[in-house]
Amino acid sequence: MLFNSIDFAIFLPIVFILYWFVANKNLKLQNSLIVAASLFFYGWWDWRFLSLILFSTFVDYSIGYRLGEEENKVKRKILLWTSIVVNLGFLGFFKYHNFFLENFITAFSFFGTEIRANSLQIILPVGISFYTFQTLSYTIDVYKRKLEPTKDLIAFSAFVSFFPQLVAGPIERATNLLPQFYRKRKFEYSKAVDGMRQILWGLFKKIVIADNSAEFADLIFNNSSDYSGSTLVFGAIFFTFQIYGDFSGYSDIAIGTSRLFGFDLKQNFAFPYFSRDMAEFWRRWHISLSTWFRDYVYIPLGGSRGSKWMQVRNTFAIFIISGFWHGANWTFVVWGALNAVYFLPLLLAKKNRSNLDVVAQGKYLPSLKELTKIITTFGLTVFAWIFFRAANINHAIQYISEIFSPSLFTVPSFRDIGPAFRFFLIVLLFFGIEWKGRSEQFAIEKLGLKWRSPIRYAMYALIIIMLFWHGQNKQQFIYFQF
Repeated sequence: MLFNSIDFAIFLPIVFILYWFVANKNLKLQNSLIVAASLFFYGWWDWRFLSLILFSTFVDYSIGYRLGEEENKVKRKILLWTSIVVNLGFLGFFKYHNFFLENFITAFSFFGTEIRANSLQIILPVGISFYTFQTLSYTIDVYKRKLEPTKDLIAFSAFVSFFPQLVAGPIERATNLLPQFYRKRKFEYSKAVDGMRQILWGLFKKIVIADNSAEFADLIFNNSSDYSGSTLVFGAIFFTFQIYGDFSGYSDIAIGTSRLFGFDLKQNFAFPYFSRDMAEFWRRWHISLSTWFRDYVYIPLGGSRGSKWMQVRNTFAIFIISGFWHGANWTFVVWGALNAVYFLPLLLAKKNRSNLDVVAQGKYLPSLKELTKIITTFGLTVFAWIFFRAANINHAIQYISEIFSPSLFTVPSFRDIGPAFRFFLIVLLFFGIEWKGRSEQFAIEKLGLKWRSPIRYAMYALIIIMLFWHGQNKQQFIYFQF
């Protein structure tokens, strides 16, 4: 069920009414309703995978329960590794089986040995990368005694399957989200209004910005051999807009929907394209995943402590694993490694924590130095996204080779270039709004809230009109494939 679909527009009000007007006097009933609604939401794609998420829920609930009673260190480690193996085993089978099989066959073919093996027709369960990491965070935190194991199976099931963020995050920590299922929720009008505003802004990002950017990005990437280097640059930029609008839009809708039900999710994007270096970018992009890898992989490996070699090793490990998490394709591995190359000089020079404030705080415009840093960081990001979007490594290399050719200095030209430039103006307006609200948790919190009611509601009406006007290019969320 897509957030930008009629199905969800019907589903959400029904669940909202049942939640606040039928189940509002009983906490366990509210949590049970969330579980039922979440399983219905997830099963809307493919009911066969409900057994997978239910099994994962039961395994981690049982292991967490046993960890709370077990004091023997060896047995506790066995329980922890059981959870890790089960969860990553499912993830590895569904997501990476054919990738490893094909590369295994290719490797032996290189040495003159031909191996015959058939790939499996495996359907990737939607959201498996997200809820797998979410349940793992619970088991690991219980093992480290950072969290008391729950004895409430319904609350734990609601935590794992919570439908607003089930299929594409944010990846919530058990320490933040799970305790919210223990507390009685009361309807707060201001919180619900804020949630609706957040949903509206998320839909704008997805439908107006991302889906229309996708139209131009797909046209150029899918026919890259037909275009000049200057046009390919525009293709990469359009994809840069697409993936940000798509993924941050999903996160905004998830956070807004959660607020309608009295829950607070963590911020997942903090205006990353205004970053002044790549370290700042990764503190602001997909925050829930970046911090997950930092806390559960990077720091256990030694983090930035130890020798320079260890710092280099750990940095490449974390970025390559992050790239591989995104998909079973060498393009994602290269994308991760490239970001490690971007990040390493800052780490080794101990400048990776130099931009912790908001850019141009209290000013209308950045300084020339800040603007130069923003443009440079944005350019490096756009270049890396080429590998993320390309069909394979050869496609990425050909794409980049054509960019760095004499045709880079020609006038961009492709079908529908007129609409593309007009849409580009909408994107610039969008980033102007983002710039205006960059000091807030969400841009929409800043824009228009102090305006008089008629002007504010006129702005909301304009956004709704644009949603219907640009809604013909509806596409699936990019991160559903991860």
